[in-house]
Amino acid sequence: MSTMAELRAALMGTLGDLRNREQPLDVDRAKAIAQVAGVLVETAKVEVDYLKATGGIKSEFIEPEQTLPAGVLGIRQHRLKG
Repeated sequence: MSTMAELRAALMGTLGDLRNREQPLDVDRAKAIAQVAGVLVETAKVEVDYLKATGGIKSEFIEPEQTLPAGVLGIRQHRLKG
């Protein structure tokens, strides 16, 4: 994996695999789900710290690209500086 997006995609896949079982949830799988979810949260924290350090304003993980409905050409967002 070479990017955070690829890491997160792999973690989300792992999380989905852990949750998609037809048998009852055992303690080991529950711990694994919690651990993978914790890693996802930590990657988001790292991204927020990076955005703060670089003055970035957008995160693809926190604010993924939006698919616009048919006929809508764009979105304009107004933000107040404070």
